[in-house]
Amino acid sequence: MENPRLNKIWDSLQSSYWFIPTLMAIVAVALAFGVLTFDRSGFHGPFEKWGWIYTGGPEGARATLSVIAGSMVSVTATAFSITIVALQLAASNFGPRLLRNFMQDKGNQFVLGMFIATFIYCLLVLRTIRGEGDGFSQFVPQISVTISLLLAIASIGVLIYFIHHASTIIQVSNVIAEVSADLDRAVERLFPEKMGRDKSEFQRKVAEIPVNFDKEACPIRSTHTGYIQGIDNEALMNIACDRGLLLRLQYRPGKFIIPGSELVMVWPAKQVNRKLADQINDAFILGRERNEQQDIEFPLDQLVEIALRAISPGINDPFTALRCIDRLSAGLCQLVQRDFPSPYRYDDDGNLRVIAKPVTFAELTDITFNPIRRYSSSDIGVRLRLLEAIAVIASFTRYEKDRAALLRHAKAIERDSQETISEELDREDIQERYLMVIKALEHRTDADQR
Repeated sequence: MENPRLNKIWDSLQSSYWFIPTLMAIVAVALAFGVLTFDRSGFHGPFEKWGWIYTGGPEGARATLSVIAGSMVSVTATAFSITIVALQLAASNFGPRLLRNFMQDKGNQFVLGMFIATFIYCLLVLRTIRGEGDGFSQFVPQISVTISLLLAIASIGVLIYFIHHASTIIQVSNVIAEVSADLDRAVERLFPEKMGRDKSEFQRKVAEIPVNFDKEACPIRSTHTGYIQGIDNEALMNIACDRGLLLRLQYRPGKFIIPGSELVMVWPAKQVNRKLADQINDAFILGRERNEQQDIEFPLDQLVEIALRAISPGINDPFTALRCIDRLSAGLCQLVQRDFPSPYRYDDDGNLRVIAKPVTFAELTDITFNPIRRYSSSDIGVRLRLLEAIAVIASFTRYEKDRAALLRHAKAIERDSQETISEELDREDIQERYLMVIKALEHRTDADQR
């Protein structure tokens, strides 16, 4: 089972602009000292025969390294300026919550790291060059200076890549595709997910929950504020097993809690003490913002946010909204084919220990379709695409409850459209797509019955 705390640390490192540049700077320091040691050893004579080793004097070496180092500082400042502009455009066009996706871009981090590493390398080599008039024996690190030239050439190539990359990452198609990729990875990671044993393995029933659970269970309250970024399921299971407890989680990842919020209901209540409360609080990993590590709703909300901004009167870009709906339908098609984890978690002996707060497919369709439907009352194309998306998702359903959720949204769109759309031709198009949904749902029902 993955460690959610390590996942949070790794996610924080990936979302920073200093982690990869710092690693590359460390590599540059190690490279500089290693190559300088090789230069001092005097074993580089055979390389001089190749004709590409630097053979100039100390003044030329100093001038070369100084020019490269100064150029790297200027290019780094320019790259940072372009990056900040890209972040400003992203915040205004796609929403500030999508800045995290841009901060995670490995291309930008590598480019900045390359420039900084080249600068540091040149400085470290520059300080070792000695001429005959410096009071020491002359020393010109030929191999080191040659490598600085190679790094400068590589930096020029990286700069060309950066100019192209900076112009593509802010394109709406690329932004939507990246968020959709996050959604796909979240689906693969989170479904299915088990903690302990599920009830299908032990043929358990909900009747195992004590009848007096709601009355006698004692709540463990939160001591911190923030979004639940992850829950250490293994830690909760160990706590429940060691103390013989039954825990019912009141929140799931992605929800915002405040001090005093009821995190977990514990039964029997006599086992509750300060130490237990601290242990359970430690199992909940909080942060200032949401992420997709254990929160499948987060990438869905991001795509919905892009769609809502696109159809807002200030932007009026329905084609972007249509692309978002296509990506949302692709994600929901994957989800509807997955087995959602059981909320009932058992230990190795078959005892019910934890009741999780699960997410359902119906809830995911609500957060996906409801906001777009409400804000697209005047956009026929968006509503048509919503119905087409529902029809596509319906063709992949396996359970009647999932089809019922899709039918509910299709009816809501059709009903709203008949009430708010005045043009008869547009209403006919809506009705046609609605019937297409009905046909897809009926086809899947008949297929399951066979």
